[in-house]
Amino acid sequence: MKHPEILDLYTDYLIACFGKATATGLSSMLDKSISHDKISRFLNQPTLNDKDYWKVIKPIIRKVETPQGILKIDDFIEEKPYTDENAIVCFHWDHSKNTHVKGMNILHFNYSGVSSEEGTPFRLPVAWEIIKKTQEYACKKTGKIKRRSDVSKNELLRRRLRVLTSLNKLEYEYIVWDSWFSSKENLEFVHYELKKKFVVALKSNRLIALSLQDKNQGKFQRIDSLDLQPYLVYTLYLKGLDFPVRVVKRVFTNKDGSKGELYIITNDFDLTYDQILEIYHERWSIEDAHKSLKNNVCLQDSPTQKVESQSNHVFSSMIALVKLEILKFKERKNHFALKAKLYVKALKAAFQELQEIKKTSNKQPILIRTKSALQNVF
Repeated sequence: MKHPEILDLYTDYLIACFGKATATGLSSMLDKSISHDKISRFLNQPTLNDKDYWKVIKPIIRKVETPQGILKIDDFIEEKPYTDENAIVCFHWDHSKNTHVKGMNILHFNYSGVSSEEGTPFRLPVAWEIIKKTQEYACKKTGKIKRRSDVSKNELLRRRLRVLTSLNKLEYEYIVWDSWFSSKENLEFVHYELKKKFVVALKSNRLIALSLQDKNQGKFQRIDSLDLQPYLVYTLYLKGLDFPVRVVKRVFTNKDGSKGELYIITNDFDLTYDQILEIYHERWSIEDAHKSLKNNVCLQDSPTQKVESQSNHVFSSMIALVKLEILKFKERKNHFALKAKLYVKALKAAFQELQEIKKTSNKQPILIRTKSALQNVF
């Protein structure tokens, strides 16, 4: 990694910044003690990779990891509608919007360890993959040129889990993800190759056998057609898997008052219904991390245009999120409260600077009428 000292400054800048994060902005903030060209060269260096990232965060991870850790996996799209298209900024399918959107699709691996303070969960991004669509092809229906990846998102997931588990030796007990990743290949991979436990969601159309005999006879039913009762744990057989799983159904109420159902499966037969839900509930903390990346460390507020600078900005945003998580425990405030505290401090400094400018201004006084009285502004 070139210029690690700039990485430290740039990540602090991402936390403190309330607008677009630019090389010029950081240089100006430092009174040009570091030129914007040098900062630009840092961002445009060959793409910083997972080895660089692990080298930075490894000392922190070793302090908070635990054999009972939870590794949460999810992807999100950082929309960039006005950025020129390339291999990483392109169109991706957004399941929440049910349409294609332009931006970066990031596969995020977030770890829940334990801090030294009262066993409070410490949640850190331990890895990520930016989905690269390097292959161009002509759509048969429209004739338009589109992009696709040469490797699937699920394969990237398995590759990264191998690295985290076998090479990085990350301690954890459970893997948690939503129904999109609950393919037969992924479940077998976690169960047999990693020898880890999973607590994951299942789509309502997946096929289930009620017993080993039904499985052997090919008698499978959609899971949503079964009369599964909440608060009970069932042992069932998922089609395609040669090992049984434990299944629970959670019934919840949507914002519009309608009822929803969530099916969760695990290969840990020692868990109770409440324990299964508690572990799966930890998955939602990765959604909070996504919000914090976008709103608190300027992931989306960068005008970078090249693949290298865009990738390195994501790298820096992840490091900034780690810093913010550390500050959370020191200040006993969540990420958004910390950002609000910085905003108030910045606002006070700006206000004070304005008063100093007014004192030294050579302009004639300008009177503006207010509801109460005439106020001398300058």
